[in-house]
Amino acid sequence: MLTTAVLLFILGLCAGSFVNALVWRVRQQSKGRKGVSILTGRSVCPKCKHELSARDLVPLLSWLALDGRCRYCGKAISKQYPVIELSAGLVFASSYLLWPIEFSANGQLVLFITWLLVSVGLLALLVYDFKWMLLPNRILYPTALIAAAGRLIYIAGFEPDKLSAVFEWGLAIGVASGIFWLLFMASSGKWIGYGDVRLGLITGTVLGAPQYAFLMIFTASLLGTAFVLPAILSGRKMMASKIPFGPFLIAATGLVLLFGKSIIDWYKNVLV
Repeated sequence: MLTTAVLLFILGLCAGSFVNALVWRVRQQSKGRKGVSILTGRSVCPKCKHELSARDLVPLLSWLALDGRCRYCGKAISKQYPVIELSAGLVFASSYLLWPIEFSANGQLVLFITWLLVSVGLLALLVYDFKWMLLPNRILYPTALIAAAGRLIYIAGFEPDKLSAVFEWGLAIGVASGIFWLLFMASSGKWIGYGDVRLGLITGTVLGAPQYAFLMIFTASLLGTAFVLPAILSGRKMMASKIPFGPFLIAATGLVLLFGKSIIDWYKNVLV
């Protein structure tokens, strides 16, 4: 078990490196830069644009070995790079260690692999939204397709009551997207961005049931409040300041995926 977790941590570091490259390339494309491909081409230093060699691209270790600076121009490299690589490694390893249902159960391995793939896109969306307050379709829709494909494979191959599973999936998307759609329409986009509505396609599909979608939104609200309130009280942000909500929805999705079943089971026991 520990060996698998370590291997997944290393794989997650590599996934985090891909996330950093993906975010940078999508941003460059959005600014109209020619010749930047999302999936092909060599990585370059964001400052001097020098092509990076293999030894410059070892996740986490290259940044540490170079003391956070480019080998070629000597300028500082953002701490975002090692932080995202480490975060992805922790997501991969902790998801394996904390997965709420035994992998031997029908279809759990399909859902787990789907989550790992989707988490890469979600992490990229989290970074992009946090930095630029946008959830780009170039990342969002492919991630939604991967999530939907994994959910369909699970339902088709392992779910005994397929009709109910599809219905619950639809309800989960309805909750995850519908609430924000109503807020978007009611405020003409002033309270919430339409990207958060589209994000519900992914979060609802990952969670797969409406009760988890409701819990995700509640958890995201708590996370957002915990983040924003100290900043407002300290004067670093004003009440009217715009805060991206996507990162909190994404973080809450991961938390509910891993702990939601235990929370809901506990709540049911309290009621009984």
